[in-house]
Amino acid sequence: MKRRLRIFAPATVANLGPGFDVLGLALASPGDVVEAELSDHPGVEIVEITGDNGLLSRDPQRNVAGRSALDVLRRAAAKGAAAAGVRLWLHKQMPLASGLGSSGASSAAGAVATNELLGRPLNQRDVLLSAMEGENAASGSPHADNVAPSVMGGIVLVRSYTPFEVVPLPVPSNLHVSVVHPHCKVSTLEARRLVKARAYSIDEIVPNLGNVGALVAALASGDLALLGRSIQDGLVEPVRAPLIPGFAAVKQAAFDAGALGCSIAGSGPSVFAFASDDTAAQKIGQAMRSAFRSAAGLDSDLYVGTVNTEGARPL
Repeated sequence: MKRRLRIFAPATVANLGPGFDVLGLALASPGDVVEAELSDHPGVEIVEITGDNGLLSRDPQRNVAGRSALDVLRRAAAKGAAAAGVRLWLHKQMPLASGLGSSGASSAAGAVATNELLGRPLNQRDVLLSAMEGENAASGSPHADNVAPSVMGGIVLVRSYTPFEVVPLPVPSNLHVSVVHPHCKVSTLEARRLVKARAYSIDEIVPNLGNVGALVAALASGDLALLGRSIQDGLVEPVRAPLIPGFAAVKQAAFDAGALGCSIAGSGPSVFAFASDDTAAQKIGQAMRSAFRSAAGLDSDLYVGTVNTEGARPL
């Protein structure tokens, strides 16, 4: 009987306010699961997809987990670790178009699972590059702010894409994250189009640069108050906020409940906030849920926890 393994890859929050396309963190929950086994047939076969309500393609060229797995096979073959192919079962355990890195988690799980089956011929950097190929299929650009924390865990900074370099950042042990996902959707492609269509002046850009630097310093020193003050984005948040019903009320509710910082998770519609303990995080999360109901008539899901420092892992 062929060996089958299961890989869990966590959801993520990208951007973290001022760090568009360069900052991201891994969440304790939710996440996606990919089952994988070696195949005698070349390429990738996606046997089954669950939890997607029939929305995702089983064509490996059009499915992010399939694309990332194909890229792992290609890179492994170049290193002399070729296998005929793999079979994948993708279990979606998080909402699509949520701003929580749904495509990134599937891409990460597909890449890590395939690399594990082949005996880990690829290092973490190459696994990330393969996962980014999956993200490229979803959003039209191979950005790493979702797949990097999903693969690596923790909080990461994408220092450069050419050459590719990802820097893991310190994670304060008392940092808690509240994420509220309202029951509506924001297209990642549309959200990125809006940003690309906007021109920014140097006077608009400088405050974001300062906040990114302060955010990194805050993580290094464990200064959660400074971290909260750094979650300010004058570039992307104002462009994407109109896509999220009730966003202004939700953000104000988070601060009224004691949030250290609050902003859009990825391209939205989910909203995240930071807190210094679980009790505060739960209170902030419930306040944001109430605001989505009262301001926009939307039900929502709440995820509360610490930062996931493990990343993608076998189950």
